[in-house]
Amino acid sequence: MELRVLNYFLTVAREESFSRAAEKLHLSQPTLSRQLKDLEEEFGKQLLIREPRRILLTDDGQLLRRRAEEILSLVEKTEGELLSSNEDVSGDIRIGAGESVHFGLVMQAARVLQQAHPRVRFHIVTGDGGTTLTRLERGLIDFAFIYGKLDPARYQEMSLPVHDHWVLFLRRDDELAQKEKIQAADLWERPLLFSRQTLSHSTHGDELLKWLQKPLEELNVAGSYTLLYNATLMVKEGLGYAISLDNLVNTRGTDLCTRPLEPPIHTEPSIAWKKHQVFSKASQLFLQILQERLAEM
Repeated sequence: MELRVLNYFLTVAREESFSRAAEKLHLSQPTLSRQLKDLEEEFGKQLLIREPRRILLTDDGQLLRRRAEEILSLVEKTEGELLSSNEDVSGDIRIGAGESVHFGLVMQAARVLQQAHPRVRFHIVTGDGGTTLTRLERGLIDFAFIYGKLDPARYQEMSLPVHDHWVLFLRRDDELAQKEKIQAADLWERPLLFSRQTLSHSTHGDELLKWLQKPLEELNVAGSYTLLYNATLMVKEGLGYAISLDNLVNTRGTDLCTRPLEPPIHTEPSIAWKKHQVFSKASQLFLQILQERLAEM
């Protein structure tokens, strides 16, 4: 399996057409078709479904697409790191992050580095904690902005000197909006919208369930979400109540409002990376700048 052929396969998968992919790759269509036929024979599995008007992927093809994207991303990342010299720092820094107003602290360090070395590029990959850790483990990102303590045998992390408060998102015309603070018993019989991370029983989710004083099975789970903005649309339509971090969505002038929890819950974010990870020069400088800025706070 050659990297060149993997790129051919990805291009066909994205274009859903041999002719468009061949034009993009500057190949003849018969040559491209033959290369991918050889790839299928190499694996002994059908990867493509050749319909008259479009090309679809089989289940094996979908798996190869995901792996090919990861492989080629790592190759591109490695090439950039090796081609970067000590004098002229350049390359890509990839950071996985969930939603948090405090992610701005990380971007302040990014700005300082990029001002000194304009050829350094930052790529932010949004996802929940589980997805972000998987990407970090596979080497698809260099750093993870994440909540909850990680396994110290596998990761190193640097806590940020800030914390986020949890609040309830609800409609302004809801009877609970008349309360100044929300207690767990207020929600026991009501439809709740949980983040996917909470449903996966992460550290983040366990903290919330501890506050609710009931196991997930005894609560009225009305739905789930990954991004809070989408959850607020569900709340707006009366599908349920969402508990999440504050200051992520501006509810001013909308049908929604937030109420603090009692007793309050707060959590601290951190920047994590794989233990014994070999960093590029750009990543080393970024981590150094971030450490210095946090030490000043």
